[in-house]
Amino acid sequence: MLLLLADFLREALGWKIPLAFLYFSTRMILAAATALLLTIFLGPRFIKKLYEWKIGQSIRGMDECPVLAELHGKKKDTPTMGGVLILFSMTISLFLWMDLTNVFTWILLLTSLVLGFLGATDDYLKLRFKNSKGLKARKKIAIQILFSAALALYLLCPSITESLSGKKILRAPTAKEQVHSKASTTASLTTSEYMDRFYVPFFKDPVVFLDGWLRILTFFLIIFVITGASNAVNLTDGLDGLAAGCLVMVSLVLGLFAFLSNNIDLARYLNILYIEGSGEIAVYLFALAGACLGFLWYNGYPAQIFMGDTGSLALGGIIGVASVLLRREVLLAIAGGIFVLEALSVILQVLSYRYRNKKRIFLCAPLHHHFEYKGWPETKVVVRFWIVSLLFAILSVASLKFQ
Repeated sequence: MLLLLADFLREALGWKIPLAFLYFSTRMILAAATALLLTIFLGPRFIKKLYEWKIGQSIRGMDECPVLAELHGKKKDTPTMGGVLILFSMTISLFLWMDLTNVFTWILLLTSLVLGFLGATDDYLKLRFKNSKGLKARKKIAIQILFSAALALYLLCPSITESLSGKKILRAPTAKEQVHSKASTTASLTTSEYMDRFYVPFFKDPVVFLDGWLRILTFFLIIFVITGASNAVNLTDGLDGLAAGCLVMVSLVLGLFAFLSNNIDLARYLNILYIEGSGEIAVYLFALAGACLGFLWYNGYPAQIFMGDTGSLALGGIIGVASVLLRREVLLAIAGGIFVLEALSVILQVLSYRYRNKKRIFLCAPLHHHFEYKGWPETKVVVRFWIVSLLFAILSVASLKFQ
């Protein structure tokens, strides 16, 4: 919005607007600061309202998980649905600091609204009806798959991409790939062409070209990444500050790659794909980091509020969508290593229980509860997971120079 206003003041009225406010780097910082301050200052009133509406977190019962019920019993009735506050702050930052004519802006906004509404519905059903577990897992996953499939069709089908794109507003994403030859040049790529390329950290060139009929693999990969990231963050959100702290690091890593991918000179120097307008992704990811950092002000131990499925499903989906748009799916798996480990622990636990005569691998799943069962204090589990998440983030950034 402010970009449109700046253009109007400069072109229609002849005002001199400092160019610094139009730079991606400046808008990334301002978006993060805006989301951070909004979350901190709106937090007390929001928490107070949630207490008035009696929107409290439910805890697993003694019959289901006796140890967790004993450890987390004091958290019962702590307000949840804090994801509404996070997403509200991010949306305000989006309208203030992002380019509303860029298609990435609207893809990320749509992701926030669709998955945020899905999570809010799940939270509402849990709170509204006693003993309710919210939406059935199949319904949630089905909606996530439908949304991911719709985005995949837009990115992979040229006819759909062109029909939904304009000449000046919401132009289809394009990219430029460096051609390594005696005379170093760049080749322009359409949306579907750059989506055909599969990149892996530490390798400068695409590892696989999934064009033609192989594009169906990219279609399923997009669905898997977005749905998987959304649910992985949801599984990680079980201890005070755990998911929010890890999200800060992951979003900053992806935001850095989005910023570098938007500068053709830096992209050429670092041997990464140049994606026109990907700086808008960086702005939103920095807003996400700022909002999560502000949320930690109230979500740190002992938590005054939880993000609930409203936040975890949406925020996980956002980083999943961002990684797809940047062609950095494997990078997300590395930077978000904690989310991957948490999801794998649940999958392995379920498979082991079902196919090994009810034998369990972990004392409790997801993984963070396993360490609680071993006697680690909650704060120690969270801080150590943050440290591991930081190591994964450092490794991800290091891949830039090792390729």
